[in-house]
Amino acid sequence: MQERQTFTSDERRITLIALMIVFSLSALDQTIVSTAMPRIVAELKGLNLYAWVTTGYLLTSTVMVPIWGKLSDSHGRKTILLAGIGIFLVGSWLSGLSTSMVQLIVFRAIQGVGGGALFTTAFAIIADLFEPRERSKFGGLFGSVFGLASLIGPVVGGFFTEHGTVHLFGQTIAGWRWVFYLNLPLSALALFMIVVKMPKLAHSDGAPIDFFGAGLIVATFVPMLLALSWGGQTYPWGSPAIVGLLVFAAIALIAFLYIETKVREPIMPLELFANRTFATCNSAAFIVSMAFMGVVTFLPLFMQVGLGTPATASGLAMVPMMVGMIGSSTASGLLVSRTGAYKPFMLGGGLMLAFAVFLMTFIGPNTSLFGLGWRMFIVGLGLGPSQSLFSLAVQNAVPPHRMGVATSSGMFFRQIGQTMGVALFGALLTHNLNAELIRRAPAGPAGVHQTINVSQLQAMALSRAAAGGHASADARSPAMIKATSESFAAAMTHLFDVALVGLGVAILIILLVPVVPMRSRAEAMKTAAEG
Repeated sequence: MQERQTFTSDERRITLIALMIVFSLSALDQTIVSTAMPRIVAELKGLNLYAWVTTGYLLTSTVMVPIWGKLSDSHGRKTILLAGIGIFLVGSWLSGLSTSMVQLIVFRAIQGVGGGALFTTAFAIIADLFEPRERSKFGGLFGSVFGLASLIGPVVGGFFTEHGTVHLFGQTIAGWRWVFYLNLPLSALALFMIVVKMPKLAHSDGAPIDFFGAGLIVATFVPMLLALSWGGQTYPWGSPAIVGLLVFAAIALIAFLYIETKVREPIMPLELFANRTFATCNSAAFIVSMAFMGVVTFLPLFMQVGLGTPATASGLAMVPMMVGMIGSSTASGLLVSRTGAYKPFMLGGGLMLAFAVFLMTFIGPNTSLFGLGWRMFIVGLGLGPSQSLFSLAVQNAVPPHRMGVATSSGMFFRQIGQTMGVALFGALLTHNLNAELIRRAPAGPAGVHQTINVSQLQAMALSRAAAGGHASADARSPAMIKATSESFAAAMTHLFDVALVGLGVAILIILLVPVVPMRSRAEAMKTAAEG
């Protein structure tokens, strides 16, 4: 076990500010880029590749999360965080220099390698600096920072895309490139503060890296994520490409589990799954992430294609959710810090989220932005506690020398859950939408009904956004537009029903989460003195 360190108030304060900047970087990147995508596609071409700008980042950031977590346990949080910020900075700079969609995808993947270290290492550092009882209020604060960054991301992205074009030394720098260049000064500031003021946190003796385990994580989850991203969109679910990727991922997973039982310092210690808190919290977080992302991802698409709402307005409709999330995340963090009890707030958040999704089943083709907005506010209220409390409970239940890998594992399962939710709910949306279209839409000249998949819906929304939101960009007949709107609303209702079932399972799992007393700093100092 590690010897407990003490930190000055100055070290804690400066490190917290630097970590909030790191959080802002990661949160901004997820929203600011999507706002600029129509302009990026218009300049770099390659509409068929635009989804890979997000997928490339998602792939590399997801598979690197458990690897960075283990490295931070064995080689130090500060070193790994600096490496992650540095790679993220280089990837951002190169992304801004891109002259083709292929280049942008590659550079976004590099950015994702560094991005995988930002959240996981930052949360582990908070765990090193503060005991769980104090940590909860900072977890709520960081959840609020994430929500706030998500709120201003579309605004900042839209501003630079529309008004950021400048002419320097005879060269024209397109406004969308500042979406990536904005990361450079923020990254540099965070690097400076961490190098100068962040203490070198204690870590283990630099155990050898489990290269086989790290390689097998990549070999397992890259094919799996590709299959989930391509299935039902680029290739049919039963096609040789999708089946082959899933079989390869399954074989790699079996090999990974075998290797992890043989090496001295596994990249993901399997004994953690014997910890009931670790197992139940991560299972619940996985299902909540899958259900939440599977539904919310397609709401802006429904608003733009199904309701004919402009892209900007559809983005603003997500603001109430973020406001609710910021409020409940902050409040739950403070209350947990005061009471020392986390399970009631976990359970309350799950029940609130389930109630909000139930209310979402009543939306239809005539739902107003206000009607959707107040429902999304309740969604945010339910989502807020889960932003930090699952990780907090896990950190409170594992030994300090496993803090990094335990923290990263939780984030890893969430990201996998989000990816699976988007893929599986996307397939369900496509199936239900086309089933509804057969009933509602007029048949073509040959008596054949038109079918639509999620990729085509995204292309419709992207074309409309690129045309400034004008309805003239929609070449469909009025009858087809009406049928699509009604069918989309019905298909979304089916998604909410499935999400409700998933959230019900998550609530049952939350009931199984053990109640482990949360340590305060005074208690930890007393224990250290007695030991």
